[in-house]
Amino acid sequence: MDATFATGKELQKMNPVFGQLSFNDHEQIVFCNDKDTGLKAIIGIHNSVMGPALGGTRMWNYNTEWEALNDVLRLSRGMTYKSAITGLNIGGGKAVIIGDAKTQKTPELMRKFGEFVHSLSGRYITAEDVGMETKDMDTVRDVTPYVTGISEERGGSGNPSPVTAYGVYLGMKAAAKSQFGSDVLDGKKVLVQGIGHVGEALVEYLTKEGAKVFITDINEEKLYEVAQKYNATIFTGEDIYTADVDIYAPCAMGATINDDTVNKIKAKVIAGAANNQLADENIHGARLSERGILYAPDFLINAGGIINVYAELEHYGKAEIMRKTENIYNTTLEIIDYAVKNGMTTHKAALTIAQNRIDLRKIENAAKK
Repeated sequence: MDATFATGKELQKMNPVFGQLSFNDHEQIVFCNDKDTGLKAIIGIHNSVMGPALGGTRMWNYNTEWEALNDVLRLSRGMTYKSAITGLNIGGGKAVIIGDAKTQKTPELMRKFGEFVHSLSGRYITAEDVGMETKDMDTVRDVTPYVTGISEERGGSGNPSPVTAYGVYLGMKAAAKSQFGSDVLDGKKVLVQGIGHVGEALVEYLTKEGAKVFITDINEEKLYEVAQKYNATIFTGEDIYTADVDIYAPCAMGATINDDTVNKIKAKVIAGAANNQLADENIHGARLSERGILYAPDFLINAGGIINVYAELEHYGKAEIMRKTENIYNTTLEIIDYAVKNGMTTHKAALTIAQNRIDLRKIENAAKK
């Protein structure tokens, strides 16, 4: 059935928003549309118990509006738990703009998006994500103060990607320590899928430590550039999931661990920067555990970016940003230990600890009223 021609009753049966599995008790969803600039965006506010919802804006050429909605719902939920597990007093939100960032993004479109963000009066604070640059956040800042990740020239923390990569690197080392008995990555074979801003920075960290780095990306020009720059090996096999590597680092889009791939993966550790790596966090998380593959929860180890932009709200400097990011190593070890002791997956362990912190804050907030 084509939703464009569905009747009101048919749409009600379809449960297009509240019936989505990814809806997960979101507080607010805002659909933004502007004919003049071509803006079509969705802002998802999942939870504001810990504070205003903070999360980046992603511009992506989604195949359908349903795909965009599902993505913003999953991403904003992930931000809630990412901030909670990292110890930040901030809620979870996210935004997606439907369109090609290379050909359709204009300053006018970004300013109009900023106006929609501003209309929420601080309930949602935006930042940089896939398809966005620091300069885009500067443009948004022209119309609203509710944006982070702006340039250092304008008093911001700048590009969060290097800090995100550093957190992933440390989370990977912690997972390696648990799985292999040592956190030394020298000689370990690591496959990095996606070499955008974060992926490339991760390749640099791994190369400096002496890891044997394999890279793959849909952008061939970028692939050859990074391979030459860091002496990395371009993966040329037919299926990256059957690659004979020690660590698989997904750093592109989510859901690469799914029904088709979960039984093929040969790597013993999965640790990457992508959000929502498990297509079904319960089924695929359990299957990885059964196969003896250690999964470093994505929303924990990729939290360096949110730590970086959160600094703009709390007014702390680079030293504190790095200290908080370095703590990802210890938190990863703690979660792995918690998972083993409680007979659950690492993903479930991380969610449980994060939810406990949110529940405690909810009780504290109620007591103050």
